[in-house]
This record gives sequence, structure tokens and C-alpha cells, in this order.
Amino acid sequence: MDYQARIKQAFLDSGIAFTEEELKNIDYADFGLNRLETEGLNLIVYVNNDTYCAKEMVLLPGQTCPEHRHPRRGAHQEIEGKRETFRCRKGKVYLYVEGEENTAAIKSTIPAGQEAYYTVRHEIELNPGEQYTIEPDTLHWFQAGEEGAIISEFSTPSDDPSDIFTNPNIERVTK
Repeated sequence: MDYQARIKQAFLDSGIAFTEEELKNIDYADFGLNRLETEGLNLIVYVNNDTYCAKEMVLLPGQTCPEHRHPRRGAHQEIEGKRETFRCRKGKVYLYVEGEENTAAIKSTIPAGQEAYYTVRHEIELNPGEQYTIEPDTLHWFQAGEEGAIISEFSTPSDDPSDIFTNPNIERVTK
């Protein structure tokens, strides 16, 4: 089964009802790295307006969303960065945020050759039904466990072009 078919099937297997239009418009984010199965993210966005954003994210086993933050934005930095709550729906997700390291060894595997771009090590393990809120401008990254993961995200407005990634080679918005 090809990559897009696997992702579509993962959304269908989530137990969440999706419209055909949503399934046709899955965002396959490879961050310009061309390593989608290792460093990538697959999203269905329900709504993203000037008040709030809601989306579902699917990660394959071990798939990683690279380290980034959501800083203040706007012409005069008048808009606060994105605050987001991740709720694990299926599988397991390891979330890493700024803060004191809280484990001797993280449970995730940093993508080979990318160690310099994964700097935060405060580990939060999310299982189905558990959630965590990431405050604006907080460095974070996350990786699915061995069965993959489905994560719901509820946030203030999402503005992908303003995200700052630790890896300077990342391009969140396709050119």
C-alpha cells in the first residue's frame, strides 16, 4: 500500500467520521525534507479561522514532527503565538517540550543525522484520552509510538508560515 493510502486508512481506522472531502484534502507535510515517513505529519483541518483551529493528525509508527515553536506574529508582533492542546485519540505519542529533562533516556528515536535539531528533552507520554497544552512560543516536537498515533489538536489560530523550526532546512509551507 502506498504512503497516501496508508494514511487515509489510518484516518478511517481511527473511529472518527470524516467526509470524503476531508479525506481528499489530507495535508501530507514533509517539511521540505523528503523524509515523510521519518519526519512528517498528516493532517485534516476542520476549521482554522481568526478565533480558533481544530484538526486531526495521523502519525505512522515512529513518525516525528520536527522541533518547532509558535512565536508572536503580526507586523508589530501584536498577535500571540499559537497555544495548542494535543489530545491522544489512538496509539501513543511522545511529546517533548522545554523544561528540565525528566528521564534518563527518552523513549523516542531521534531521526538519524538530525540530533542537533532536537534539543528539548522534557518528555510527556500521551495515551488515548490524555492531553497536554503547549503554551505559545514553547519549543516542542513529538513522535508516535510503535503503533502510530492519532492526535486531535485544538488551538488558537494556526499560521504555519510563522512557525520557527530548529532545523533551518525545514519549509513548512510548500513552495
